[in-house]
Amino acid sequence: MIAQSDNAAGASMQFLRDAVITITGGTGSFGNAVLRRLLGSDIREIRILSRDEKKQDDMRKHYSHPKLKFYLGDVRDRSSLEHAFVGADFCFHAAALKQVPSCEFHPMEAVKTNVIGTDNVLSVAIAAGLRKVVCLSTDKAVYPINAMGISKAMMEKVLVARARTAGDRTVVSAVRYGNVMASRGSVIPLFVHQVKRGEAITITDPTMTRFMMTLDEAVDLVLYAFVHGSNGDIFVQKAPAATIATLARAICEVMEKPEHEIKLIGTRHGEKVYETLLSREERAAAEDLGAHFRVPPDLRDLNYSKFVEQGEVRITVAEDYHSHNTTQLGIEEMKALLRKLEFVNAFVRGGSAEPEE
Repeated sequence: MIAQSDNAAGASMQFLRDAVITITGGTGSFGNAVLRRLLGSDIREIRILSRDEKKQDDMRKHYSHPKLKFYLGDVRDRSSLEHAFVGADFCFHAAALKQVPSCEFHPMEAVKTNVIGTDNVLSVAIAAGLRKVVCLSTDKAVYPINAMGISKAMMEKVLVARARTAGDRTVVSAVRYGNVMASRGSVIPLFVHQVKRGEAITITDPTMTRFMMTLDEAVDLVLYAFVHGSNGDIFVQKAPAATIATLARAICEVMEKPEHEIKLIGTRHGEKVYETLLSREERAAAEDLGAHFRVPPDLRDLNYSKFVEQGEVRITVAEDYHSHNTTQLGIEEMKALLRKLEFVNAFVRGGSAEPEE
């Protein structure tokens, strides 16, 4: 997996030579991780588009780099995107509402950002003649049971619809991945802070599983799609998973509190017992690329009477690809992953740190 990721990253660096790239939602964890990769490359300009002027100011001071440009705007407002795409070659679309509880109570806000916002990004990018756009999706888009997942599933449908009409000039594709370890609002920072404060770790269901992906791996996946994607493709990286009980126990041991209390509180609103990266139907159609799956789009047009009248023969597979049936991490393996996270290491050293945005 590592060799393939490195190859994809190297190829993308060549592809980006003297290019201009716009990153929507670029002040978040993904934007910062991409900057750490690209600022030392031969890229000409990186444009950060977001609506948070404070985060932009913090990023400007932190990097202080001439290739970095900032654009205030909101993906909900199409006109605010246009100036950020003039003369650009590529776009990473990372702007989104991602928190399950907030989207659950404000579903129309999720629609405005995740669905309409994505349509705005793709429309402006295609009109501006960008060469490639890669959108970030989530495992919660598969068999969605919450507003956030439903909005992301619709985002993917918008992308495939745009791919049908984008032509050869602009390639739009997407990646789908699970929770990024130690990102802000995720469970790892919560558990770490609870241990640090001497509070019991609160888990919802000890048998609940989640895919485990580091931020660097998430960036690798996007770079892979950037190099290999065709119109409408969705890429999934094969990833291990762990139960919440394993994760909680591993955090306790890494923080040298092996006997720390773990308390069961029950499943939260809108939560799944396991997450799915590929549905059964998608897995049947997917191309297995070794470390990745490529889900090709259904690009038929409205003149598809033969599929209605005659049906279609499809190869079926036994099950979805989800966090219950992928490789399962034990406590020691989970501890090894956690030790790669600077956020966790800072607490182990006795200091403090903020999780990724």
